[in-house]
Amino acid sequence: MGGGNGAKSQQARERNAAKAGKGPSSQLKSNAAAMSIQCNICKQAFQSTAKKPMLDQHVDSKHSKQGFAACFPNYTA
Repeated sequence: MGGGNGAKSQQARERNAAKAGKGPSSQLKSNAAAMSIQCNICKQAFQSTAKKPMLDQHVDSKHSKQGFAACFPNYTA
């Protein structure tokens, strides 16, 4: 015979218990590890996926006198 509501509820409880055993699913640690671009002047970190326009915005707002090369000398496009 078919599974009633009781069987479905039991399966849902088992699924949720299995998910709870896996631990937190936060990406905070992986995001922190991806912060590989750093401004040489103020030491602010950026993710490795940061594009040049985002870094240009940082230079314009924080270090307009020093320029892009002074902030990010190792940056390659």
